[in-house]
Amino acid sequence: MRAYDIIYKKRNGEKLIKDEISFLIEGYNNSTIADYQISAFLMSVYFSNLDDQETFYLTEAMAKSGEILDLSFLDGPTADKHSTGGVGDGTSLVIAPILASCDIYVPMMSGRALGHTGGTLDKLESIPNFDVNLEINQFIDVLKKNKFAMIGQTKEVAPIDKKMYALRDVTATVESIPLICSSIMSKKIAEGAKNILLDVKTGNGAFMSSYKDAKTLAQKMVNVGKLFGRQMIAVISDMDNPLGNAVGNSLEIIQTIEVLKGNIKNDFYTLCIELSALIILQTGKAKNIEEAKKFADEKISSGEALNKFIKMIELQKGNANVIEDYSMFGKAKNSYNIKAKKTGYINSIKTRDIGISSCMLGAGRLKSEDSIDYTAGIIIYKKLGDYVKEGETIAQLQYNNRPVDQIINIVQSAYSILDIEPQKIKLIKDIII
Repeated sequence: MRAYDIIYKKRNGEKLIKDEISFLIEGYNNSTIADYQISAFLMSVYFSNLDDQETFYLTEAMAKSGEILDLSFLDGPTADKHSTGGVGDGTSLVIAPILASCDIYVPMMSGRALGHTGGTLDKLESIPNFDVNLEINQFIDVLKKNKFAMIGQTKEVAPIDKKMYALRDVTATVESIPLICSSIMSKKIAEGAKNILLDVKTGNGAFMSSYKDAKTLAQKMVNVGKLFGRQMIAVISDMDNPLGNAVGNSLEIIQTIEVLKGNIKNDFYTLCIELSALIILQTGKAKNIEEAKKFADEKISSGEALNKFIKMIELQKGNANVIEDYSMFGKAKNSYNIKAKKTGYINSIKTRDIGISSCMLGAGRLKSEDSIDYTAGIIIYKKLGDYVKEGETIAQLQYNNRPVDQIINIVQSAYSILDIEPQKIKLIKDIII
């Protein structure tokens, strides 16, 4: 078998068999197949696509490039949730403790900031001393003690994904739906959870800006997950609006804590409850979706979910005193209020520009080597559909030593204010099972 023949076959739109895909991935993993040949394979996939069976073979080969966790020893259901990324999207931070309070184990390996979107790991690292770099045995230990843990992807889990993503990034093949699917699902399968919920974002602040592409990706991931014997749900949710009222690392952790304390019930809270309920129902912990939503909300109102969050911080070496003392996060030295230029309704927000602006303030990475400013970010006071008066504050920039004139203009221009009240948007646009 030769890499050339496999690339030639896919380039011509023919279907690949399991052995051919395994040969390529194993060869690339052990360095017997060169970068340039895998680059050619990725480009052939970009143009010729992969069907669900081929995507399954690719996902399986990527998952098997490392360790696949066996969580069958745990005395309860296992679940994981993945988001394709958005602005202000820190729902995992609330969903995981809710599920753990429902006696559902949540082995969550999360990511860092990518492009205009934030990263769960960066948010967690705004908590003083919090350790996201646990070894597998430490991860399992926290999982046993608290029913959920949140760490970064370890070198043992789907290691080929990191190599392949680096190639996709420089060969203009990042947007390929089967390659996105295999990248996400190989890690989810390797993490070992039997129940998987996928939150696929769509809108101007999402990687999948079109609803059609988002639905195609969601359906493919559900189909591939089922081929692995997993219980799958995909939600297509809105990202034409920043989620919640905070964009930035410590700002989003503070919002998370306030939600878990029961003090905030915004759209961020609503989506957390909706997604938690779907997993509660999926794992058989409730009879219907309304009961599952009530169950999720009770875990917040009783303080159980907050206690799970506190225990995770302690078990992962963080300082849990931040729960009551937000000054421990630090505070940005400077702030600037963005004001409405006219009276009317907010008819649209360029959500991606809000995310990019947050990165420019220091909350994300413009280059891979950039450091994160955990205190930087944007507080969102007014959102899509809100009525505002001229001169009213609609957002606030928080930053340290950064030039902000350009950022002010970007955020100001991101808001379109008109006399006509816009139609309300649905937070959840579709559910695929």
